[in-house]
Amino acid sequence: MIESFLSSKNSGDCLTRQSTLSHQSSAATATASVWVDETVQFQTMQGFGGAFTEAAAVNWMKLDEQARQAVLEAYFSQDTGHSYTFCRVHMNSCDFSLGNYSHVEQAGDIELSSFSIERDEQALLPFIQQALAVAKQAVKLLASPWSPPAWMKSNGQMNQGGKLLPQYRSAWAQCFVKFIQAYEARGVPIWGVSVQNEPQATQVWDSCIYSAEEERDFIRDYLGPALGKAGLNRINIVLWDHNRDLMVERASVAYSDPKAAQYIWGTGFHWYVEDHFDHVQRTHDAWPNKYLLFTEGCQEGGPHIGSWALGERYARSMIQDINHWTVGWIDWNLLLNEQGGPNHVGNLCSAPVIVNTSLTHPKVLYQSSYYYLGHFARFVKQGAKRVLCAASKQDLEVTAFLNTDASVIAVVMNRTENAIEFSLKLGQQRYMAHLPPRSIATYIERP
Repeated sequence: MIESFLSSKNSGDCLTRQSTLSHQSSAATATASVWVDETVQFQTMQGFGGAFTEAAAVNWMKLDEQARQAVLEAYFSQDTGHSYTFCRVHMNSCDFSLGNYSHVEQAGDIELSSFSIERDEQALLPFIQQALAVAKQAVKLLASPWSPPAWMKSNGQMNQGGKLLPQYRSAWAQCFVKFIQAYEARGVPIWGVSVQNEPQATQVWDSCIYSAEEERDFIRDYLGPALGKAGLNRINIVLWDHNRDLMVERASVAYSDPKAAQYIWGTGFHWYVEDHFDHVQRTHDAWPNKYLLFTEGCQEGGPHIGSWALGERYARSMIQDINHWTVGWIDWNLLLNEQGGPNHVGNLCSAPVIVNTSLTHPKVLYQSSYYYLGHFARFVKQGAKRVLCAASKQDLEVTAFLNTDASVIAVVMNRTENAIEFSLKLGQQRYMAHLPPRSIATYIERP
């Protein structure tokens, strides 16, 4: 028996359970086929999730108690939600903060005696703590800085790029240690860190530039040793944390240095600019013992409320990234307001959950991206193996998995304006399946 769940633009289905598929009779014919072989296995999946930002936390806190709980369950519940297990948080401020701030505001404080996460305790930490309580399972949390404190930088500000001044490299590495320790003291374990969000982008918001060599050297000579000395060898260091276009070159510089490479878990990447899915594959092929992690993606240019193409962009990236050896996929902001913010420089974007804060009683709006994410996150569990699959028609985009409970999962998307009938070979049987126009389905065969 095959279970199936459908999201479709025209039918109104959103992660809706469908009737079970029937076995394909010998007389039945279909113009297309999807074939899955669970005996041929690839990478182990480590989870899906989104980012805790100050903007998301502030929007969440504007909801009443019941709505807050509903949002957390929609994302983190193992029973009724997406069962998120891999998330991200900013260290110091990011553009989706209410303004610039750092955890060491006192200029010249290389001893970090003024280090404080008091700002995070206002909204961000309570948001994370409540989410972890709903999750009731381990959630990997990646901490990423957008900028060191302004006084540590060449331009004297957190925005507009600039560089980390050499004399502050050691103090900045200790900030990572302090941040991890402070969060864990409040019941929020950190899984890993990236050196810098988008280290090749000078932005009008919080940003800092590292060349490939500077990032390599900071990991090798400062960050890796600082974590080790503090007894934090278990913290995973993620390289790059920027777009796919330059990920092969950046990985090459760091991984070719054995001392730097020993500290690096893998390469993180975003989806802005061109797709370059082939670069994900090339990075794996060159360094198969290192991991690949999608660390950020969202639709730019406002909230895009009601857009169906939004979800399709997510699923296309997820299918392609996973089929090219990515082990985890992290969305950007968990929730934003009706304008796509707040963002302290007006870099408004979309999120899978939008909160209309203009109403007396703010209303939660679930976007197509929320449902498309759910077709993966709800069914593909931590520890699942990606398995061999193929579609005979390129209009069917597909990836497949074997869960640890021996259930076989196939996610199939149809972005065309036409319905597609196809034969689905899942597990040991063949079934007849139907995908409406502009739809996605998850198919499950349980043992």
